[in-house]
Amino acid sequence: MFPLLFSGFELAGLRLKNRITMAPLYLGYAGEGGSVSALLLDHYRLMAQSGAALVVVENACVDYQAGRGAERMLRADADDYLEGLARLAEAIKRKGALAALQLNHAGRFAAISEPVAPSVVETFGRPPRALSQSEIGEIIEKFAAAALRVKQAGFDLVELHGGTGYLLAQFVSPRTNKREDDYGGSLENRMKFPLEVMAAVKGAVGDFPVGYRFLAEEWLSDGLKLEESMVFARALAAAGVAYLSVMGGTYESFSLPEVVERSKQPGYMVDLAAAIKKGAGAPVITAGRIDTGALAESVLAQGRTDLIGLARVLWADPEWPEKVRQGRKKEIIHCTPGCDACMQMVMKGKPALCVSWPKAKLREWKAKLTP
Repeated sequence: MFPLLFSGFELAGLRLKNRITMAPLYLGYAGEGGSVSALLLDHYRLMAQSGAALVVVENACVDYQAGRGAERMLRADADDYLEGLARLAEAIKRKGALAALQLNHAGRFAAISEPVAPSVVETFGRPPRALSQSEIGEIIEKFAAAALRVKQAGFDLVELHGGTGYLLAQFVSPRTNKREDDYGGSLENRMKFPLEVMAAVKGAVGDFPVGYRFLAEEWLSDGLKLEESMVFARALAAAGVAYLSVMGGTYESFSLPEVVERSKQPGYMVDLAAAIKKGAGAPVITAGRIDTGALAESVLAQGRTDLIGLARVLWADPEWPEKVRQGRKKEIIHCTPGCDACMQMVMKGKPALCVSWPKAKLREWKAKLTP
């Protein structure tokens, strides 16, 4: 049953046992100050033993002081955090999955008093400070140093977070990049910062695989459109990216009525992935409520993606891969379309729980959250 979904795949010298990956999902499970907590380790052990071939750990910041997206965001910005990251990588790999860690700088969405960005474009009522060219160079170096720590910690690959409207994406977007220097204006200039980050990271880690969480469409009238993002995707492929994990939308578009309705539909980001796969020539991961084995198999059979990314689908039911493989689809616990309880918890700075979980599991995880 579902022969493509459960077939192996070669990715940048790594052998994936099937086409299922866990897409990064921030749940607030790290300890205060971004440390690897017992709760985080429990969570990722569960995700790894699900049967997914690759687990991508949610964003770890390259600069906690200036670029963290939340207080409980993992840290990869100093050697002090290497030991914890090594425990995390080992916990995932011991359960049979390949382990990746995503690196991020939140830019204008940083949870600090004075966020930085390519340009002074108001963000939910507050203007960020525009980065100087010297600061841009420093951030590039921080990405490279953090990526080297990911390799040293024992992960199998590293992913750069160029999605959700964070800093890498902010430079590419014509909406948030109004610069008049070499980093702004034309698409070629707007791509320069993330491509320099990619080059610096690859220079630091050598032949270690580097993936990219890729924003294909902002779903905003004046935002990044597919026509430009396809050009950027080709540039990343030429730079040696291991894969493009394709997504759509940012924090400024997620709440728009048309985007809310779109996100309720199964496979609502597959079209974006298919377009990028066709135009870029790099392996592609697609996500977006792919909650049945039939849908996953179909998009693979149609050549619209190479790999399937599961975020809330896998979190709601870590047994999803095995239930799908065995034809037990009626037993799957589904993430309910339109439910944003987990997002509301995270936005309030609290660790998330899934309200679709069985009562016994909810009680168990509530107990884990109790200090």
